[in-house]
Amino acid sequence: MKWKNVVISFTIVILLGLPAYSNGLNLNGLGTKAVTMGGAFIGLADDFSLAYWNPAGAAFLTRPLLGSYLTDLVPTNYYSLSIPPDLTLEAKTKLSHYLGFMLAYYQPLSRKLVFGVSVYTPAGLGANWKGDDLKLITDGVAYDWTSKIGVFTISPLLAWKISEQISLGATLNLNYGTFSLKRWAGEAEMEPGSPVNLGQYEESLHGWGTGLTVGLLVKPACWVSFGVTVKTPSVVHFKGTSTIFLLSYLGYPESSEVKRNIKWPWFIGAGVAFKPNEDITLTADVQWTGWSSVGTIKSTFSDPVWQNMMAMGGGDEMLLDWKNRVQLRFGVQYRVSQGLFLRGGIYHDPSPAPDRTMNILLPNFDFTGLAIGLGYEFQGLSVNWGLEYLSGKKREVTVEELMLAGTLGQAMPGTYRMHLLVPNISVSYRF
Repeated sequence: MKWKNVVISFTIVILLGLPAYSNGLNLNGLGTKAVTMGGAFIGLADDFSLAYWNPAGAAFLTRPLLGSYLTDLVPTNYYSLSIPPDLTLEAKTKLSHYLGFMLAYYQPLSRKLVFGVSVYTPAGLGANWKGDDLKLITDGVAYDWTSKIGVFTISPLLAWKISEQISLGATLNLNYGTFSLKRWAGEAEMEPGSPVNLGQYEESLHGWGTGLTVGLLVKPACWVSFGVTVKTPSVVHFKGTSTIFLLSYLGYPESSEVKRNIKWPWFIGAGVAFKPNEDITLTADVQWTGWSSVGTIKSTFSDPVWQNMMAMGGGDEMLLDWKNRVQLRFGVQYRVSQGLFLRGGIYHDPSPAPDRTMNILLPNFDFTGLAIGLGYEFQGLSVNWGLEYLSGKKREVTVEELMLAGTLGQAMPGTYRMHLLVPNISVSYRF
């Protein structure tokens, strides 16, 4: 049989099941102090997580600083679909844990110059659906429906104190990404009207990309500070293997090398920190991400049979058509007593994804985030605990709007809901 005799007709095309925590592909922040203040930290940037928020904050360090952060993302997704007369399903993701971390060290080289290096996860989550819940749309077979992404960034930093009030800082971001995906492969028509179930699809990719973060911090008085952070785009060049095991029984290669470039776009943020008295710190950030540059993501398969099959079935590219979005973040810190701090934060994080590109392995929501935290400091040691809760606004996608947009098959009609619990802890020490 020649590949031209096979038309891959994916009932659900999800060749790129990139998971999303918030704001497209990004996590909502790093460092317990920053996260529990709602991620409004660009204008403060005074602990070890500053490499992520505003590297200019390092210039005001007078002693070496070592810090670590660990977080556990626990998402719960719900999906329901009802198409008369007899298609009704309710699906829920399995209980899953996705760990994120940060490790950073900063060393003053002089009164004005500070060097640092950090390793952290700016993106990391996934989806793990119960296959039994989706059997009605997969020919009655329970397949694995999982996706997982992790981006690990290595960031050397330099910060320069221009004056006692103004500093500049920058990091070089070396980004290593890993991605894995399992889902139903869909059906192929060997002959018109004779579909064949292709079974399980699996994919494993990894790749590198680079970018820059530049920050400015201004402290005109001891009770107020302002910050600006700019992150340049970073394209991670993923490469790996895609596999559809049952293709070998049809006389075709069961796997192919695949390449895919995924772009993290421009980020621009500005923040202010205000201290009305010695015990209270108030912060506010406005953060913009240029997600409109993430329009269509294309995949290239090295095997010509795979490339032609995917092109014919529309599986060689995925339409995202995302929009630029602005986050508003607010935080507060209250010193209860010497060394003991309470923190809280709230933020609004609108989804960049339109309804016409929604599917169960790429869910995107308008999130409202709430965070609380507790910190304790003693003789240079700082220990912080936090809990974050994200509530996603329900999304309803109809068959009619997907047909009108021409994305039915890639996108999935239905009702989507999501929430996350994110416990976290940080430990740092100023030598």
